[in-house]
Amino acid sequence: MIDLRTKLGAALFERVAGPDGPRERDRIHGRPGPRLYEPGSPVTRVHGDASMFVGGLRALLLQTLHPAAMRGVAEHSGYRGDMWGRLARTSTFIATTTFGHVEDVDRTIGVVRRIHERVTGTMPDGTPYAASDPHLLLWVHVAEIDSFLRAHTVYGAEPLRGAERDEYVAQTAVVARRLGVLDPPTTEAGLREVLASYRPELRGTAEAREAVRYVLVHPPLPLAARAPYAVLVAAAVALMPAWTRLPLRLPWLPVSERTVVRGLGAAATGTIRWAMRPPGS
Repeated sequence: MIDLRTKLGAALFERVAGPDGPRERDRIHGRPGPRLYEPGSPVTRVHGDASMFVGGLRALLLQTLHPAAMRGVAEHSGYRGDMWGRLARTSTFIATTTFGHVEDVDRTIGVVRRIHERVTGTMPDGTPYAASDPHLLLWVHVAEIDSFLRAHTVYGAEPLRGAERDEYVAQTAVVARRLGVLDPPTTEAGLREVLASYRPELRGTAEAREAVRYVLVHPPLPLAARAPYAVLVAAAVALMPAWTRLPLRLPWLPVSERTVVRGLGAAATGTIRWAMRPPGS
């Protein structure tokens, strides 16, 4: 049983955190010193929970709907292989900025900003895009935070309540500003308003649909981890807004999603919590 736990936990962790995940985890959590956030605060509770596996997949799916964001991935890294790389880099960035030493936070943000400055190009209609564009950065930010918060609400061990939800959004705005977002939302209501404001810009491009198919049906995982992963994917899709299903060619089964998928998702995140705990705990 312990061997199964070790293999399952390692397989899922490596898929989300990348091959350097264990070393990065030790570095992030092992260095003593000041942190950006207090332990036990809303952002640490959300970002440290197994529901992030669902939230991270949902964020990837949602972000593909912005043509400029998807174009940047397709032109600068190749979405077939890089969607997994994006997930690993995002998870490491979030872990560092949430739990890491403040000096590591500053260094990590600086690295990401320099990368963004190099990611530029042109849309098919001739419109230029840049990853450092504050408008595009805001979309990426709100798509992530909405996904993390929704996943934690449904699958978190201790979902945030009341004012804690606004505090979470406000805490995540701290890092967003340092990345170059000019006016990130600081309340849940503000988060919903910003997301709604992007709706006219969003659509399902061929690149987006191909990227989504790659994430959903091509998980390079060992056999034991594929069933839990399939459940996580179904849970992530079930949290997507109904209007996104047709553009991304995602299924929409509202009754099953509220019953069967939700139950399986809760079981899967519970399994991940068990698998990720050190043996004997």
